[in-house]
Amino acid sequence: MIAMRPQWPGRLLACSLCALFAAILTRAAAPAAPASLADLLASFERPPDDARIMVRWWWFGPAVTKPELEREMRAMRAGGIGGFEVQPTYPLEVDHNFPYLSDEFLGDLRFASDKAKELGLRFDLTLGSGWPFGGPHIPLDLASGRLRVANPRVPPDTDSMNVPLGEGEKLIAAFLDPGHRQLTVDGNAVHFERSPATDRQVLFFIASHTRQTVKRPAVGAEGFVLDHYSRAAIEAHIKAVGEKLLDAVPANPPHAIFSDSLEVYSSDWTTDFLSEFQKRRGYDLTPYLPALFEDIGEKTGAIRHDWGLTLSELCDDNYLKPLTAFAHQHHTLFRSQTYGIPPVTLSSYQYVDLPEGEEGPRWRRFSSARWAASASHLLGNPITSSETWTWLHSPVFRATPLDMKAEGDLHFLEGINQFVGHGWPYSPPEAGEPGWRFYAAAVFNDHNPWYLAMPDVALYFQRISFLMRQGEPANDVAVYLPTADAMAGFRLGRDSVNQAMDGLLGPNLIPAIEDAGYNFDFIDDGMIARAGVPYHILLLPNVERMPLATLQKIAALKGVTVIATRRRPSLAPGLMEAERDTPQIRQLAAGLKLVEDEGKLGEALHDALGPDVAAAPEIGFVHRHLPFGDIYFLVNTSNHAVKSDATFRMPSRGMVGFQWDPLTGKSSTAGGTRLSLDLAPYESRVIVFANGAVPAERPTLTREFTPIDLSTGWKVTFPGSPAIPMATLHSWTEDDARKYFSGQATYENTVTAPDFERRRVFLNLGEGTPSDPHERRPASGMRALLDGPIREAAVVYVNGRRAGAVWCPPYEVEVTGLLKPGSNAIRVVVGNSALNVLAKGPLPDYKALTAKYGERFQAQDMASVAVQPSGLLGPVRLIAR
Repeated sequence: MIAMRPQWPGRLLACSLCALFAAILTRAAAPAAPASLADLLASFERPPDDARIMVRWWWFGPAVTKPELEREMRAMRAGGIGGFEVQPTYPLEVDHNFPYLSDEFLGDLRFASDKAKELGLRFDLTLGSGWPFGGPHIPLDLASGRLRVANPRVPPDTDSMNVPLGEGEKLIAAFLDPGHRQLTVDGNAVHFERSPATDRQVLFFIASHTRQTVKRPAVGAEGFVLDHYSRAAIEAHIKAVGEKLLDAVPANPPHAIFSDSLEVYSSDWTTDFLSEFQKRRGYDLTPYLPALFEDIGEKTGAIRHDWGLTLSELCDDNYLKPLTAFAHQHHTLFRSQTYGIPPVTLSSYQYVDLPEGEEGPRWRRFSSARWAASASHLLGNPITSSETWTWLHSPVFRATPLDMKAEGDLHFLEGINQFVGHGWPYSPPEAGEPGWRFYAAAVFNDHNPWYLAMPDVALYFQRISFLMRQGEPANDVAVYLPTADAMAGFRLGRDSVNQAMDGLLGPNLIPAIEDAGYNFDFIDDGMIARAGVPYHILLLPNVERMPLATLQKIAALKGVTVIATRRRPSLAPGLMEAERDTPQIRQLAAGLKLVEDEGKLGEALHDALGPDVAAAPEIGFVHRHLPFGDIYFLVNTSNHAVKSDATFRMPSRGMVGFQWDPLTGKSSTAGGTRLSLDLAPYESRVIVFANGAVPAERPTLTREFTPIDLSTGWKVTFPGSPAIPMATLHSWTEDDARKYFSGQATYENTVTAPDFERRRVFLNLGEGTPSDPHERRPASGMRALLDGPIREAAVVYVNGRRAGAVWCPPYEVEVTGLLKPGSNAIRVVVGNSALNVLAKGPLPDYKALTAKYGERFQAQDMASVAVQPSGLLGPVRLIAR
């Protein structure tokens, strides 16, 4: 079955001023889209610079110098990194720290922006230090607010009580329980009739503050987190911080200013909340406040929904919109991680220029990466970034290029096409090796010996990022997010939409979609109102509450299969709508197809539309559609080889499949719409289908060549030492003299090669071994569960010419054209992990730093710092195919 493609909102919707401005800035310098398959392949081989990965650049202190800033920017460029986001953060030395926003710091920032332009690097800037936004310019009355409840017992025969109030607090209402009878407030006291009862209590509702302070601030940036519901608070921050930062870089403003994930814990109130609620929801919340604290009956969910919706709208209006306007006034864009607390929604992304997510490893669960990418698809934004590799393979320095690929590919599968690596720690020469490091991150700078392969690692991500921006997304399925149900389940201190989604969607929905052969996006009420449902299938997973307007739009859809799972919608979301709209909602929902058992969802999807890709469940995919063809990016997400047939839902006639190697950029004929795949662990592949004649078959070469073993006879040279023989390949850490060595070693050998008669020839360095699948992963990160035959990356030279880097499966490099019949010199330069030199000890002692500045961080997983196997482990073979 070949389905008509839905019309995407990029073609349907008129741009808002925000989207138009973003489009002008992001596309003005962007290369023209490839107009043909040949143009696409040429750009795939040599992708444009704007698709390069970026890094978060931590400036500790801030204590930076211009010479080191320039050195590190040049190292980024040499490693294939396309830019950075400056993030000033906590100090790592006791002295020589310039205060945040000091003239010295602003001068260094200006130097970095000017030098970035000179070097062709993108420059982004966090509009603050640490996260969330705040600092010494935020007084308590502009700090993040919360609704505090005190519920003391009423002693028998008592007719009044008062509640102690702290600084900046105000008593706004009180209720006598049981019964939730509202009491008259007199200052901080209430009065009521005497009673001998012993089960009475008073619920005091107090407008208070979270008193949360900025996390990981630089020196001089300490202070309260601002109130994200208050226009006055963000304006104070813009005036005190934003204006100074952007005034410092007038000649070369950042490509984008940045707001990190919203982690304003327990933030659920603001000074004028009651008046805003009355204006937006149409009734006074005050008599219903007990519903935010405890269950008051059938109205509880509706009241909590209205409270949550008001919080969400206030954040949109008083945080996101002002920051976007400020960015545009300064000729830059606003990049935002729009999730967390406050309870922003998927639709909140319409108020920012550049959506960003994270949590890529949660490929088969709800994640903020897919949340952000879905918004981009619906808004017509071609690029979605993600904070990539946070907590990757902790402890610090343990992460490898293979770890980067294993996680990075999952980000691609969720729709991400711009990586912001987490991260690059600034480190001065006097810090020694392995240099400074951020407490909760991997390190992707040139202090890691495996950085010798970074140009090749970065080029891989650059190729796929470029390719995943071409054409339009071809996801068949939209998953409706039960945002109203999330808000109806809010409680004081627990008010995040995205954090509620795991529980609401459940563990089975997303695997059922992916295993059935489909990719999908999320969608919510705001996006349906704006963009409709440009998909073949709409799923309503376990939805109870839905706005009538949304359900009416769904009922009017043409050509879209709508399936509810587990239950049909049955309630209007808010208090004012509940009685008015619920009967009509139930009437409309009665006509929806229902799949009660999500284990049978795949069958229902197949009844509606054939799978886009039918393959083994370990294989994930992304499908992009272009005027002249279709792109499929395939990934083996497992740590074992996968052999599988793959059938693509493409016309069987007139389509030719091509296989593009994302590691080398080379192309070969793949065949038709049914392919046999043989993927190494974590291997990825690009399949492109285009109209055209089937190429003539190449003649079959019948002679077979036995692989040539090269596992013995190597000489190894370490820096400053003469070459030593290595009769059998083994980890150099087995030698006492090299146990704690972090660096690069050169392996040399010779091989006598025959005439391979037009065959492709590969130097294969081994397959690796799957590690324990039950090994505990860090709670917030991931790792590749495969121990490679090289630890951790290598660059191969044949007869003095560079053949390429080897850093992921299949652990091999093509040497066709570099070998000659007869004797050949093989040289393999291997870089290991910087963790080994760290393991030598002593580990950093931050006592003096903490004594002066307070404890601003805790180094993570230091008990796991241990020597890692290093070098070329083999077996090494020369293979002709």
